[in-house]
Amino acid sequence: MNPRPTATASAKPGEPAAADAALLYTPAQAARLLSVPESWLRKRAGQRLIPCTFLGKHLRFSRRDLTAIADAGARLPRPTTIGRRNRCAGT
Repeated sequence: MNPRPTATASAKPGEPAAADAALLYTPAQAARLLSVPESWLRKRAGQRLIPCTFLGKHLRFSRRDLTAIADAGARLPRPTTIGRRNRCAGT
């Protein structure tokens, strides 16, 4: 019996399959999923600035960690100033 779920044909090599969603991801896999450099993830995880899991000395990321990292980076659009002109003082 294989304890680890097998990857589906739709998954690319090195990327987790849908069945693996509950597993922990390596920094390389997590960086690929977030489209950020692996060094960015490792540095911030080492500084405890982003959610992560350490299994002994091994750094891993859960799906929840990746979602939290992406959500923390979300920014609202700036309010627009439609109809208002930027006037200089004294003119």
